[in-house]
Amino acid sequence: MSALQELREEILLSREDALELLLNHVHDEYQILHSKMVAAVLEKYSEKFDAEKDLWYITGLLHDLDYYEYPEQHPAIAIKWFEEKNLPQELIHAVKAHAFSITGEEPKTKLASCLLATDELCGFIWAYSHMRPSGFEGMEASSVIKKFKEKTFAAKIDREEISRGVQFFGIDMKEHIELIISVLKEFKK
Repeated sequence: MSALQELREEILLSREDALELLLNHVHDEYQILHSKMVAAVLEKYSEKFDAEKDLWYITGLLHDLDYYEYPEQHPAIAIKWFEEKNLPQELIHAVKAHAFSITGEEPKTKLASCLLATDELCGFIWAYSHMRPSGFEGMEASSVIKKFKEKTFAAKIDREEISRGVQFFGIDMKEHIELIISVLKEFKK
């Protein structure tokens, strides 16, 4: 690390400023919802680990900031923006590591591991809720796991990346799914 990097003052945006940034760059309704869902799950985990709630929430909110405008360059553009704004290195690392298959950066923090384990799985569980007549009502982790094994359902969701994230995070898949379900069902109200 250079002396300049050591001296730079990290700045964490407020939740309001982070949301404004998201809305300025992302104009797809589902992509905005996805970012909010991931943020809510990360915030829930921050409470469990007694971690900085705003950092975890904002990381979840901004993790795909460049995906809508620059899908082929994701997450490189966002990383550049975050570095220019002097956002926390932990946030920058987590965003790099959540795109592990692109960046090759392995998660080295709980936040980065949690984001990798949560990102794609939120989308998978949300999609599954839409195919169920009762949505999230009565949804069980075991039924999500069973659906997870069906490669034709939500085929674009990278199951290997989810499994890798859960492994890095060091959490039981069933327990992880249960927490995500509990958070996402709040978005259906």
